[in-house]
Amino acid sequence: MNGSTPDPRKIDSYTESVRGRFEDRLGHMVEIPTVSMDPAYKADIERGAQAAAMLLRECGASYAEVVPTSGNPVVVGEFKAGNSYPTLTIYNHMDVQPAQEPEWKQEPFKFRKEDGRYFGRGSTDDKGPGITALFAAKYAADNGIRLNIRFLWELEEEIGSPHFEEFIKNRLPSLGTDSVLVSDTIWLSAERPAIPYGLRGLKPARLQLRTGGKDAHSGLTGGAARNPVGELAQVISRLYDAGTGKVFIPGFYKDVAKPSAAEIKSFLASGFNLKKFMTAHELKSLRTTNPREVMLRIWASPTFEVHGIAGGYTGPGVKTVVPPWAEAKVSMRLVPKQDPKKVFGLLKAAVKKINKDVEVIEESGLAPYLGPFTGPYADAAREAVNFGFGASPAFIREGGSIGAVVTMQKHLKAPIMFIGLSLPEHGYHAPNENYDWGQASGGMKTFVAYFTRAAGMK
Repeated sequence: MNGSTPDPRKIDSYTESVRGRFEDRLGHMVEIPTVSMDPAYKADIERGAQAAAMLLRECGASYAEVVPTSGNPVVVGEFKAGNSYPTLTIYNHMDVQPAQEPEWKQEPFKFRKEDGRYFGRGSTDDKGPGITALFAAKYAADNGIRLNIRFLWELEEEIGSPHFEEFIKNRLPSLGTDSVLVSDTIWLSAERPAIPYGLRGLKPARLQLRTGGKDAHSGLTGGAARNPVGELAQVISRLYDAGTGKVFIPGFYKDVAKPSAAEIKSFLASGFNLKKFMTAHELKSLRTTNPREVMLRIWASPTFEVHGIAGGYTGPGVKTVVPPWAEAKVSMRLVPKQDPKKVFGLLKAAVKKINKDVEVIEESGLAPYLGPFTGPYADAAREAVNFGFGASPAFIREGGSIGAVVTMQKHLKAPIMFIGLSLPEHGYHAPNENYDWGQASGGMKTFVAYFTRAAGMK
């Protein structure tokens, strides 16, 4: 099958034959709460890693192991076809976001099937796509596709991959590869597949201010006591315009590389639909309703965002106190040429100039990524998606961040392509997260087609 077109009827028969096993394995993995952000789930992270390695072995991987790091482990497995054949490395992550939102209609770590849809935290981000790729790899191995397929399943992606580079460096001699495939991205819509070639970087931080030792009665101290919630709100208002999104941090836009004319042309040809975008993300209004401007803002422009403000009384009614402390959780999405460390320095300097008492606490950051959207691997991805779903994909950038991608680009020095299977309505990072059999079965066909093409591209 080296370089040929796979038989769609044979793959369709295979996908239907493994559907029950796929659903069972996905359900098992979803019910392990591999929340990397919360240390209370450390034992579940270890349990999830062992379960993932076992899943690789069950599907016929030549080997599978749990590799420890200074943080959470990385699971490595491989389907070995032969030393003379090319190697494709597939990256996914098995850790998940917390699931504390009140809008959940079910227990987030209780797997539920309903009309071909699979509910539970991690179902689409990123356990479903990862297991989809695994079942496709089993088909490839069982049907003689001359390709070595290696899996790297990380358990720290949702916290910025702080120890993934350590893993790569320690294992570099055994990780040589001809290409990399990442399946952790989102389509434009259910009708329009998307292949990203760029990711924004990320630099989060916490702004903390303490002005007292305890809650103070606002009648007895109000007017004289400093209010840290109000002061942080003032700081934030001077860092950016919440109405327009414009960032006021001095030097913030200096290093921004604007998208090329060819990229903008690709954006405009993507089929991006503003109404569907708003519906999928349940957005009631936007800062702009110009589709071109929206695409540029979410794919190719840097941002400043406020994710939460803590401090003071938040229970029912109004408790008239002046709080002693407040914290704002913020982040900046970055585009090519912006350096996370440098941008954090700009933020810290700007905050200190506004209010010298605010402590600016640095969190782990990610550099932006930009790759090619033309060439043999892009052609293979386009043809594979067409084969699997009968629809031509759009080549766009994606607004999110995947720290491991930058690390793999730096150390593995191999072409990286993205074939994601998640849809906007799947609830990425949101309550009631879900995945569906249509994406899984089409995804298996897509991956098999891509494997077949990759087998001929050493």
